[in-house]
Amino acid sequence: MLTQETIRKRHYSKIMTSSSSSSNSIIFKFVSFLLLVSSFTTVVSEHNTLPANQTFRPRQELLKLKRIKGYLKKINKPPVKTIKSPDGDLIDCVLSHLQPAFDHPQLKGMKLLGPPKRPKGNETMNEMAESLQLWTVSGESCPEGTVPIRRTTEKDVMRTSSLRRFGRKIRRGVRHDTLSNDHEHAVAFVNGEQYYGAKASINVWTPRVTDQYEFSLSQLWVISGTFGNDLNTIEAGWQVSPELYGDNYPRFFTYWTTDAYQATGCYNLLCSGFVQTNNRIAMGAAISPRSNVNGRQFDIGIMIWKDPKHGHWWLEFGSGLLVGYWPDFLFSHLKGHASMIQFGGEIVNSRSMGYHTSTQMGSGHFADEGFGKASYFRNLQVVDWDNNLIPLSNLHLLADHPNCYDIRAGKNNVWGNYFYYGGPGRNSRCP
Repeated sequence: MLTQETIRKRHYSKIMTSSSSSSNSIIFKFVSFLLLVSSFTTVVSEHNTLPANQTFRPRQELLKLKRIKGYLKKINKPPVKTIKSPDGDLIDCVLSHLQPAFDHPQLKGMKLLGPPKRPKGNETMNEMAESLQLWTVSGESCPEGTVPIRRTTEKDVMRTSSLRRFGRKIRRGVRHDTLSNDHEHAVAFVNGEQYYGAKASINVWTPRVTDQYEFSLSQLWVISGTFGNDLNTIEAGWQVSPELYGDNYPRFFTYWTTDAYQATGCYNLLCSGFVQTNNRIAMGAAISPRSNVNGRQFDIGIMIWKDPKHGHWWLEFGSGLLVGYWPDFLFSHLKGHASMIQFGGEIVNSRSMGYHTSTQMGSGHFADEGFGKASYFRNLQVVDWDNNLIPLSNLHLLADHPNCYDIRAGKNNVWGNYFYYGGPGRNSRCP
C-alpha cells in the first residue's frame, strides 16, 4: 500500500526537479498545503434529506431556523435602497459606516480611509472589453455614502452544512488513498522574494459545474506564512459556486484568512474585516458580460497592493475602481509583505459519480487551443518594495492533473506575461 508521502513525492516530482534547490522547499510546502486545505466546503446540506435512522425533530429545526434568522439580521444591514438584479439577487445600498466591517472591535467608530497611493506603472491600457456586474445593467446605482452589498438569504445559509461554517472555507485532513486530492489546479506562481501586491486581467467565462457541491474559480492569491496553521492569504477573482450562491453565474469574490482557513476570514462581506469604500461594485454579485467560444472576449482587472503609508492591503477592480481594503491588523505575516504570488484556476473534483468530474476550469478548453477558446490571464505583474508594478521573473507553472486541466505561458509586447489554462475535466485521458 502506498504511503501518503510516496504519493506526494510521485505526484510532484516534475515540479520539484524543475525548480532551483532554494525554491524547492517552498514550492513543495505550498503544493502539499493544497492537499491539506480544502479550499471550499464540499459537503451535502443536512436539511435536505434525513437518514433512515433519524426522525424529524421540529424543536431542533425551529432552533436552527431561529439561529439562522438571528445571523441574517446581524449580517444584512438596513438598506437605504434595494436594487433587484436580473439574476434574482437583491443588492442593498447600506450606509458605509454600517457595513459589516465596522462590527470588528478594532474598527468600531473608525472612518473610511481616503484613496491610497497607487503603484507606479499602473497605466496599462485595457484593449480588451471589460466586464462589470449584472445588477448595474438597469442603470440604477447606490447613492454616494453607501456601499452595495448582496443580500444573504435563508436559502443561501441552508445550502451549507452548518451556520458556523457559512461563508468560510473549510480545512480538512488528507484521506489515506490516492483519491485524496479532490482540489485540482492549473496555476502560475512566483516566490523567493518580497512582494507587496499583484495585478492581472482575468478572462471571464461560465464554466459548467456538474455537482452542486463542486466549484470552479479563477483568481489571484497573495500569500505569506509557513503554509501551516499561520498561513495568511488575500484572494480575489471570479468563481462559479452553486453551493455558495445558488446558481451557475461567474461572480466576483474575495477571501482572506490569517490562520489557514481555520477560524478567521470569510468570503466577500460575510464577516467583519474587509472595508468597502466603493458604491459601484458588489462583492459576490454576478459578472456580465461573459466570453463565448470564438466570440467576443471579456475580462476583469484585479489589483491588490499594500498601501505604503498605512500598510493596509487595497483592492482595485476593473479600470481603476477602488473597492476597499483589508486593514493590516487582520494579519500576522501579511503585516509585512507576501512571500508568494499565485495566479490561475482551481476546481473541486468530488467524484460523486465514481469517476472524475466534468466540471470545467476556465472556458472548459485546454490551453493549447489559444485565444477565443482557452481562458487566459494577461498582464501579470507584481508590486515591489518601492510601490512599482514590475513584470514577473522566474515564473513557475503547475498543473497537478494535466490530462484534465493544463496551463501554458508566454510573453509579448501587448499582454506582457500571460498564460492560457483550463480544461474540460473528464475525457478519454482523464477518466
